[in-house]
Formats: sequence, structure tokens, C-alpha cells
Amino acid sequence: MSITNKLLTAIKPGKILAVQVGLWRTAVLVETEGEIQCRLAATLTAPGYKHHDRPSVRSAGHLVEMDYSELAGLVESESYTEASIGLATINALLPREPDQWVDLNAEDYLIKNCPGKSVAVIGHFPFIDRLRRSANNLWVLELDPGEGDLPAASAPEIIPQADLVAITGTTLINKTFDGLIALCQPKAIVVMLGPSTPISPILFNFGVHVISGTIVNDPRETLLGIGQGISLHQLRQSGWIRFVTMRREGNDR
Repeated sequence: MSITNKLLTAIKPGKILAVQVGLWRTAVLVETEGEIQCRLAATLTAPGYKHHDRPSVRSAGHLVEMDYSELAGLVESESYTEASIGLATINALLPREPDQWVDLNAEDYLIKNCPGKSVAVIGHFPFIDRLRRSANNLWVLELDPGEGDLPAASAPEIIPQADLVAITGTTLINKTFDGLIALCQPKAIVVMLGPSTPISPILFNFGVHVISGTIVNDPRETLLGIGQGISLHQLRQSGWIRFVTMRREGNDR
């Protein structure tokens, strides 16, 4: 069973209240077990989708009318925008386990644990320069590489060399997670990070040791901000979200 299939089997029933697909982030608001929950995913797009004959979101305008399982199932869509909506829905409907979280962001975890290590990062995060100053070796793999990055196609060469591997949660949207996790050496510590990351111990069964994701403190303001193109940094500055980390039992690093 794939990681997304396993996540789909774990979600709770719920009512879809709102779906907001913004420039950078997608948010889904649900009511589940008497509580209102909002969670995020990155907004991705895939080539080949056209507004007039092959829209990125086929049921746009009617998403809140969909059954929760149908909306979450969009995570399997070939349209990355639909998959973003599906993953945000999964994140909103997964059981909450706050007793396993600590208020710690991925940047601080990686900075603390990277000295003396060879580090591979999937995705160019804002803290890369700071990480580069601390790690023994640092490789950044990107689908659209910038200065100092390596193309994603270099993964088979680079990832097996890494002691610490940081994988963006968007790999669950663009369907690259399985191939990347298979390249990690057995002794490597694997971190999944970013707002798309499901905060669920299910990930520990698929080779992830540390989960670092996003909790929404203020659903109303977050939905409003995402609809107006707000960045994750702005959301955090405003106090509308917070970053939390969960570690696999027995992993004290």
C-alpha cells in the first residue's frame, strides 16, 4: 500500500466547509468530530493543463459539495493542483496527536543536527544558506534548480551519500516520494518538512524519522490570507500558524 493510500485509510469522516487555492498555498477547512480544523499544502501546477479544455481543477466551484473521501482522494490526481487540494484535505482530517508534537521548526532541527554530516535537501528552502554554513557537505536538489542547486535528476547519485536527508512534503503531491526514499541509505536520518507534510506517525512506517509540519492557529485569517497570496513567512509572523515536529520513537536525534 502506498503512503498516500495509507493516509487515506486513516482520515476521519468530516464535512468540507471551505477550500482555498491560493498562489502559494492551498487550505482546506473541515468540521470533524465536532471540531473545526484547517490544514495546508503547497499549491502546485503541472504542465499540460489548459483552462479551456483540460482545467487543473475539474470541479472548481463545487469542491465543498464533494464527499470528504472524494476530495481527499484527489491526492492521487495527475493534476498537481487537485493533488494539492487532496493532500490539504488529508492533513485536515488526520487524527490529531498533540502529545507527540513539540514546537520546533525544521530549520532549527536541521541546523542542530547537520554539523559534521553530509546533507541532501529536496527542495530549495529559505534556510539553505544557513544550513550550508553548518553542514560538512550540502546538496540541494531541485526540479527547477537555481544558483548552487543540483537538478532533481542527480538524486540517484547524491542521496545515497547523505547522512541526513530532508524531503519536502510536496513530493507527496508530485508523486516523487517513493523513488526518493528508496535512495536513502539505511543509516540516514530522513526528515519530511514543509506545510504539505502530514503530521502523522504513519510516515514513520515509510522510512521517515522526523516529521516537521504546520498547524493552523487561526483558520479564518489563514484562509483570507491564502486567498490574497500570503506567504508562509507572513502567516507565521502573524501568529496564524505554527511549526511543530514529531520524532519516531527511539530516534533521539
